[in-house]
Amino acid sequence: MLHDGRRGIHRSGEPEGAAMAGRDQDQVRMSEGQRAYEAKRAAKAGVSLEKWLSMKAQERDQLAAKAAKAAEPSKKSGFFARLLERAQKPIG
Repeated sequence: MLHDGRRGIHRSGEPEGAAMAGRDQDQVRMSEGQRAYEAKRAAKAGVSLEKWLSMKAQERDQLAAKAAKAAEPSKKSGFFARLLERAQKPIG
């Protein structure tokens, strides 16, 4: 990944997580140290490295879906709540 010197921002101008979101797990490049760390975590969990990385990708996708769902606007407030909100606003 190409950084422009600022932490967490890529040359594309996207935050680090956004730049990674669209990539497949096969296209993600890890350093040797990072790959070794993930291999240790996979071994501790008792799964292969590939399965561990796919599980992490699924968890990341689920969190992104949950965040998108939470960002959706809630339903319109009730009649009396809107009436009270309007009453609090100044006239004009």
